[in-house]
Amino acid sequence: MTSREWRARAIAAMKAERFDLLVIGAGIIGSRIALEAASSGRRVALVDAGDFGGATSSASSKLIHGGLRYLQRRDLGLVRESHRERRALLERVAPHLVRPMRFVVPVYGGGPHSRAIIAAGLFTYSALSGFRHSQARMVGPAGGRSLVPSLRLDDLRGCGVYMDAQTHDSRLVLATVTAATRAGAVVLNHTAVTALEFGANGVEATLEGGYEVRARHVINAAGPWVDRIRRMEDADVRPMARLSKGVHLLLPGEPAWTAALTVPIADGRVAFAIPWEGMLMLGTTDTPYEEDPRDLEVTTADEAAVLAEAAIGLPAELLRPERIVYRFAGLRALPVGTGNTSDATREHVVRKGRLGMVSVAGGKLTTHRRIALDVLRRVDGYRGTRQCEDPLPGAGPLPPRPEDVDMATWDHLTHFYGSETGRVLGYRGSVAKALERIHPAGLDIWAQVHHAAEEEWAVSVEDVVRRRTNLEIHGHDTPEIQERIRVILED
Repeated sequence: MTSREWRARAIAAMKAERFDLLVIGAGIIGSRIALEAASSGRRVALVDAGDFGGATSSASSKLIHGGLRYLQRRDLGLVRESHRERRALLERVAPHLVRPMRFVVPVYGGGPHSRAIIAAGLFTYSALSGFRHSQARMVGPAGGRSLVPSLRLDDLRGCGVYMDAQTHDSRLVLATVTAATRAGAVVLNHTAVTALEFGANGVEATLEGGYEVRARHVINAAGPWVDRIRRMEDADVRPMARLSKGVHLLLPGEPAWTAALTVPIADGRVAFAIPWEGMLMLGTTDTPYEEDPRDLEVTTADEAAVLAEAAIGLPAELLRPERIVYRFAGLRALPVGTGNTSDATREHVVRKGRLGMVSVAGGKLTTHRRIALDVLRRVDGYRGTRQCEDPLPGAGPLPPRPEDVDMATWDHLTHFYGSETGRVLGYRGSVAKALERIHPAGLDIWAQVHHAAEEEWAVSVEDVVRRRTNLEIHGHDTPEIQERIRVILED
């Protein structure tokens, strides 16, 4: 089915039906809300002004973690819950997309924490996980350097080592949207809600294009735009969220690294350097943002800040600005409050409007399933909704590798699609050169583009190169490749 065909079907369904629930915003939380509601038998419509996961949920730090630094705030409940959710994602829900990652915490002389404090923190962190997937220990400088060969040794007193996990956040959102549609949800991206009209029988949402979607209830999971949607219900409502900007830089990968680096900073944050998708990801900033979310960009000052913090633990030659391959920024929607955004709680906040709309802001990628369920249970009549424990599409046993697929391509495809890799390889029978690498230096193949267009709701070239493949982050989206992708999308 082409992108035009599936969009036409979704629009026709939205015009014709009256839904139990309309979810506005298809990041990881909105997508999971749609999955939970559809799995419980409700008729659900999910819409997003941009792409699925196109904002914050594809610009995260890619971590599925317990939140080591939250111990400083004594958020023990959040850490414990995060560990539970990390374990579920690793073991059952999405093991192809969520993978274990070892982390090294260097302790430098004059740093914010002593070796004893780090050791005690890691023990507590592991204890809160039940000592599962978080085994921690202290090692000497040589032990830290064996895991992170680029680690700066000057005045290094020792290192903590512990386990957490990372994910491909864009792919996690897409897997969740796929699961929601298989449970019966109707989904539509690149379509903004322009107005909401509330009545005795529910809500009518006017969508970009001028047509209405009718639903009994509505949930606002619009992330950085959460308060903009709330003002459609009540023009005088007080804001529930403030925005924080997080910037990440991608450098060429460091193949000898077998762990990520987490460096404590004096203000209570951490700087990190994480091997991710064949790259080295540096991050992140945490600064107030008050402009239009659509104008978000990475500035020269942002780059300098990330590189300066990374330099606490890494050598200057590794961090030359000209080595930056890709940069991206995301906006965290944090609870309204005073003080620095870096000190704000990472717990989510839910508000119910005067006409019944339920809105959510904040929270962590790691705990998105629990957040989604909590939000859904705030809707009238949904209090007894039970968590959907089904694995996401792709979480099953892997099929055998075909002889015409090389091992590097196979590893890449099974990471993205897991047990559903056969759906992508199925294009070999209908598409010429389906197994051909899109870029000779990358791992993505042309079958993925056809799969993105026909089964993953890709509308634009950016949808494909940024969120359904790794082309853009590796700098492989040449003008020639972009044009060929455009032709496939318009076919």
